[in-house]
Amino acid sequence: ITAREDNAHRLSDPELLDRSTSLKRVLFSFDSDLLQEAVYRQQKGIEFFGVIYSHPMRITIGQCIVDIEIIASAGVEDDILNQIIYLPL
Repeated sequence: ITAREDNAHRLSDPELLDRSTSLKRVLFSFDSDLLQEAVYRQQKGIEFFGVIYSHPMRITIGQCIVDIEIIASAGVEDDILNQIIYLPL
């Protein structure tokens, strides 16, 4: 689901991370500001459900899909909690 489909596209990055955590959904983003918020939460011990991040110039959409499928099929919920995964893998 996208932030727009969830009517969450106008939320701030902290609010978006809180929303995804309450829904137990990992966020995928190209947004470096969201990445900074996730790093901040890691440093402060503030729980979040997980972020998958990639710089848009370093990976194709197709490779993003392949990598996200690998992450989804190989892991369990606890593997992503409070984690940031950088793509490409």
